[in-house]
Parts: sequence; structure tokens; C-alpha cells
Amino acid sequence: MNKIRKGDQIIVLAGRDKGKRGVVTLRKDDDHVVVEGINLVKKHTKPNPMAGTTGGIVEKAMPIHQSNVAIYNATSGKADRVGIKVLADGKKVRVYKSSGEEIKVA
Repeated sequence: MNKIRKGDQIIVLAGRDKGKRGVVTLRKDDDHVVVEGINLVKKHTKPNPMAGTTGGIVEKAMPIHQSNVAIYNATSGKADRVGIKVLADGKKVRVYKSSGEEIKVA
């Protein structure tokens, strides 16, 4: 079970964008996530008249390692760690480590 999922609000812990918040838009693989507005790079693109695209410089969000992000706890206003709790019926749910409350699925 992934502790950070698509749609989660996260905060960056390390790197150039430290302290910024954003929403996970994509899980690239087991270790990397793409967050909107975080880790942006400028990509130079050629024009392609067959596809109808114009050339120029485009900003693109690149993957960031999940160890450099933490889930954002809105009640405390801080970054938090994620734990897994098994309910009585055998279902697994994600919980905040600090408070123990369940993380709502977005």
C-alpha cells in the first residue's frame, strides 16, 4: 500500500522547492511522484506543424522522490507521517501518525 497517493496534498521537505505545497498528479513509479507546481523545469520544444504544436519554451513538472515529500495535515497545518491501521473487518486505512485520525481519500 502506497503511503502517498494521487490526489494527496503534500509538502516538500528537501530540495529547491522546500516548504512548497501541492497536489500529487501522478505516481511515476514506486519511488517517484509528480506534483503540480513543484520541481518545474523549462523544456525547449520544436514546432511540429503536422501535430499543430508551436515551438518555444514550456514549463514541465518533473518527478520528485517520495522521501523528499510528506503528506500535509490540514488540521495541524504541518507535514505528517503516514501509518497503516488494520480495521476489525480486515480493511487497511491510512492514518496520520501524530493524531491517529484517518486520511480522507480525495
